[in-house]
Amino acid sequence: MKRILDIIAVYMLLSVLIAAFVPVKSFLVPKYHTNAINNQQPSTPHITSTSLLVGSDVSNLLYQEQEKLIVKRGELEETLVTNAKPLEATTIKVRGVGKSGGFGKSSGGSSSKASSKAEGKAYAKILKKEGVLRIENVLTPDTADAVREHLYNLRYQSEKEVKEGTIQPIQRFADVLLKQNRCDLTIPLGDEIISKALEESLCKSPVGSTIASIFTEDAILHEFSCLMSDSGSQRQNVHPDTPYLDGKGPVLYTCFIALQDVRLDMGPTTWFPRTHNKEAHDAFKDSSPSESEGGGDSPKDNLIKTQSAVLGTLSKGSCAIFDSRTLHCGTANKSDQSRALFYFSFKNPSVGYPGNPASIRQELANANVSLGALMEDLQSFSKGKETPLIDRLRSKTTTGSAPVKEKEALDINALMDDMF
Repeated sequence: MKRILDIIAVYMLLSVLIAAFVPVKSFLVPKYHTNAINNQQPSTPHITSTSLLVGSDVSNLLYQEQEKLIVKRGELEETLVTNAKPLEATTIKVRGVGKSGGFGKSSGGSSSKASSKAEGKAYAKILKKEGVLRIENVLTPDTADAVREHLYNLRYQSEKEVKEGTIQPIQRFADVLLKQNRCDLTIPLGDEIISKALEESLCKSPVGSTIASIFTEDAILHEFSCLMSDSGSQRQNVHPDTPYLDGKGPVLYTCFIALQDVRLDMGPTTWFPRTHNKEAHDAFKDSSPSESEGGGDSPKDNLIKTQSAVLGTLSKGSCAIFDSRTLHCGTANKSDQSRALFYFSFKNPSVGYPGNPASIRQELANANVSLGALMEDLQSFSKGKETPLIDRLRSKTTTGSAPVKEKEALDINALMDDMF
């Protein structure tokens, strides 16, 4: 513990000294590690710049120490979570649809507008209570396979373009901590397989109607990306994506869709249901040791130890939808296979900046795409008709001509506060 406190003291001192010379966002320049599907050797060298930070060897050392702290904290949290079980598919009973949603519906993947709305309302009720739920068959297995292949090819091409200097990293990859063997690949809209995946997940499965039941169809597309966790990636720290704010409701709902079966050794996401509330967040922010005789776990550690947890050991094509305030973390990928989660999030239309930078191409974010408008275009796509919204967005997200807007930097001090 003394070692950790010494590092924090050095961190605070260096933060003051470096602030005048190195912008905070400099600490977030991604490091890219190329891996082909299933971690086969790529045909081109890895992009493995050892300079993670801009400006100086001191800032690089600081970043490395920060990552060591995160890894150490993740290892501790792993020992605290002893009561986790797989996230089970939610079963609902709505007249006119099957039990599992998506392509498991008794109607063969389609339902009336009324039954779809009723189904979304039923799922939304559970989601609001639990903070996370699982829906089966959001993508067909064939679509999941095609999307996975498409996105790994896109990752390879993007890493190549970054290495050649033709694009900036932020134009293709979102910022993540613990960058080694992990990347967050932002996705352009318009490729046929991506439109097909969105049409299946938002229109043919209950995902779209569930989000619309809470946020209405005015919900704004906030994130559109693929999280890839390669073999050897470390466990993340438990965290919420957005804070709990008194008097405010949910800010974001995120849908993680598995592009392959997610086994226990592949680093499934761990969620802590019913932690999207004030009580859980107050405890999570309190890292002070217990004042009981002999000391003891902090409220934060006690919460992680005693709160029930669920694991995202999802089958191919199934998904988990969660409230962004729900505590969760990605676990370590100890397998020999890369894990890919195709994901998107929709924002409450009444909320401005939700408190965390979005994983989305800036041109797409600037378009303020609503759930309703996107679903309308996707339904037209499924009938072979014109898709004016998707066509317009395709031109913006594939040309690379739009200026790159600087993203808001993550608050490193806040991240450190959350760790301890």
